[in-house]
Amino acid sequence: MQIDEIKKMIEAGMPDSQVSVTGDGSHFEAVVISDVFEGKGMLQQHRMVYDTLGDNIENAAIHALSMKTFTPAQWEAAQKRRVL
Repeated sequence: MQIDEIKKMIEAGMPDSQVSVTGDGSHFEAVVISDVFEGKGMLQQHRMVYDTLGDNIENAAIHALSMKTFTPAQWEAAQKRRVL
């Protein structure tokens, strides 16, 4: 599976989200920023992202995916901490 394919799948399943995916063809990292994460715990947020990928995790098209999920406010706060 290609980086662009994973990015498009997440964006299709989570409209209005900002998605960045990096990886080497079998191991990937995604950063997903979305309003839909508001009020949800990290595990619930990660499940939402995994749900957008369908069976691609189970059938090993995506061997490994690590992710960081943020609401827009959390992302903004994280960026400010990095600058200071």
